[in-house]
Amino acid sequence: MLLETTYEAIVDAGYNPNELRGGNIGVFIGNSYIDTHEFFLRDVESINENVAPGCMNALLASRISHVFGFKGTSTVGDSACSSGLVSLNLAVQAILRGEVEAAVVGGTNLCLRPGTSIEFLKLGAISNDGVCRTFDAEAKGYVRSEAIVSIFLQKSDFARRKYATIIHIKTNIDGYKDKGITYPSVEMQRRLFQEVYQECKLSPSQISYVETHGTGTIVGDPVEVSAIADVFCSGREEPLWIGSVKSNMGHAEPASGLCGLIKVLIGMENGLLPPNLHFRKPNPSIPALIRGQIRIPTQSVPWKADYAGISAFGFGGVNAHVVLKSNEDEAKRHHDVALPQLVLNCGRTPENVQYIFDYLNTVKTSREFFALLHKSAYLRIEVKPHRGYKLFLKDQQTAEIKRVENAKRPVWYIFSCTGKHWTSIAKDIMEIKVFANSIKKSAETLKPYGLDLIDLVMNHGTPKTDLRNITSAYSSIIATQIALIDTLNAVGIEPTGLIGQGVEELLCGYVDGSLTAEQVTLVAYWIAKTLEETHLETGAMLDISTSWSEIQKCCPNDIFLSRHLAEESVTVSGPKSSIKTLVDKMQVENCLTQEVESYGYALHCHLVHAATEKLQKTLEKIMVNPKSRSSRWISSSHNESGWNNSSAKLADASYFDAIVIEISPHALSRYLISREIEHIRLLEKGVDPTASVLSCIGRLYILGLNPDVEKLYPKVQFPVPKGTPMISPLIKWDHSKSWPVPRWDERLEPSEIIFDVDVTSEESSEKIF
Repeated sequence: MLLETTYEAIVDAGYNPNELRGGNIGVFIGNSYIDTHEFFLRDVESINENVAPGCMNALLASRISHVFGFKGTSTVGDSACSSGLVSLNLAVQAILRGEVEAAVVGGTNLCLRPGTSIEFLKLGAISNDGVCRTFDAEAKGYVRSEAIVSIFLQKSDFARRKYATIIHIKTNIDGYKDKGITYPSVEMQRRLFQEVYQECKLSPSQISYVETHGTGTIVGDPVEVSAIADVFCSGREEPLWIGSVKSNMGHAEPASGLCGLIKVLIGMENGLLPPNLHFRKPNPSIPALIRGQIRIPTQSVPWKADYAGISAFGFGGVNAHVVLKSNEDEAKRHHDVALPQLVLNCGRTPENVQYIFDYLNTVKTSREFFALLHKSAYLRIEVKPHRGYKLFLKDQQTAEIKRVENAKRPVWYIFSCTGKHWTSIAKDIMEIKVFANSIKKSAETLKPYGLDLIDLVMNHGTPKTDLRNITSAYSSIIATQIALIDTLNAVGIEPTGLIGQGVEELLCGYVDGSLTAEQVTLVAYWIAKTLEETHLETGAMLDISTSWSEIQKCCPNDIFLSRHLAEESVTVSGPKSSIKTLVDKMQVENCLTQEVESYGYALHCHLVHAATEKLQKTLEKIMVNPKSRSSRWISSSHNESGWNNSSAKLADASYFDAIVIEISPHALSRYLISREIEHIRLLEKGVDPTASVLSCIGRLYILGLNPDVEKLYPKVQFPVPKGTPMISPLIKWDHSKSWPVPRWDERLEPSEIIFDVDVTSEESSEKIF
């Protein structure tokens, strides 16, 4: 459980535990008992090799350091009920001395052993009516309770979330006391308060609330409030608010000081003082309450949180007091983001992931919350195997959760020829800043040639061209695809393989690093421009659902087999009249055909040879100092047998000679890829382009990749402002496995007896027990 709360504290602070692994992070735990250890030791026969490492007090901190890979000081301390705050003091001092860069501070208390409760009952500390009436006239002790607490402590300059700042913290000890070691000392408590505020140069009158030790014991409450009144109430204009979390949850003993601290943090975040329970009549032994110098909230009270003090006192005399300053950053940081929010999350089970998605349906969250949440979205698959994404659109939501089976899948980019509607698509994706910036860069490249790409993109995708004028269309197509590549690059997607069809191999060169974005843009422009200026014969292209060998048998001599896309998919090019004749012939034979949108050009055949010489000279001026292609770029312009030839390895002008241009109004690859392969279409037909791109990135995440989606949104300034929702309560765990809990009734000593008490009926005479 301590490992779980430690994880929750780290994630809530906006850190991925992997970021901290190997770091000089300290662990400081306050704990007094491990009842389980004693239970197993009582039966010598049940002791095995797991008892010592699994139950020893000393390993509470060490196990956290072991699991999270922390290298800083790791220790467990016991000063009874002040253990948690004493551990906090040790952590603060270690950070200030530079011994550790950050620290996990924790406190634990489980009530498993009956004997512990009995010994405190005999001591007179336990309430006999099961209620902790702190500061009340009927106070007769406390009720023991359980708590597992962890907080993440670091220097303010490095914090991504800051609930409060520790102004000062200090401990002391009562020393010798005539009335005995367990009797509290008003003198030493008063001295501790005085020294703390003198050393931090803060007037006690500036403290608006003190979270007391407040156990509800007959002696403890009057002594503590007397010391508080002496130090905090002098010269105060308004009464001092005090309270104790023990009235709400009982006394968590070594963890109690940290429970009080967390209560204060929650109060600061919400601007409310939570009520003390069971307070009806002031304890007559506490004059400051009677006089009205000190007040106890009995209902939620609005609180302009500024400074607060928290105390914890061990019954052996070890006292601790810490001063907190609230996070004053309440500024509403406006992020004018039109881009739909993509949320990534991972969990041990699909229910864990779904829980956060359901929560997001009920609240309006900020960019800061998502920035914190995404810091922990990329945990190792072995730790959080279930991943999900959720896309918040204006009128709908898209979500998917999946278990990652293989986190090391290769990623391939396939660039297929595209249709004439890319300008309207690009306009819709301009909400993505990375995409828009890429389009603007391409526009600057084309500006000297009289082509206004921005106007073309923003003009509803309706370039003023005739049927054969393809320069603007192809410039916008390539610029859009470059921008999509840049978007994937921005979130950290790195392909392991590249395949392009026709002129789309230019994009392979860009991804591969063989060509710059400027070169690709200019090459595409001049390929189209050269075709226009050469006045080629009107041609056409046709996709045919048949085999290469079958089409060879029936093709006229003036039709060229230009692409072999799959076993039963071939593209042919040729004069328009000949293509029409072939279409008629294929229809008679019930063979499926589809015309390729090629703007009246028969690409990949003899009809474009007239443009080759002029194009070669132009491309040589653009593609100077050609670079070698890497092995991940699979050529579609050379036969496989020639992939290792020197001419096939260079991304130079001659390499692209065989490719002029190829256009298709649909993604051919979607029909040609094996169904067993995860096929993600960056742009789905009939889907809003922005939503399609973001959903694609979400799908990449649930398949095991780690796209950094925060790169697509305005950068968040850390630490996040006050009021940013907590993440820790949203983390759910897989508790399907049962763990044995010690039952003392199974191992009774001769002098022990068990009572069965019915507490379900108000009339039961046994309720007195």
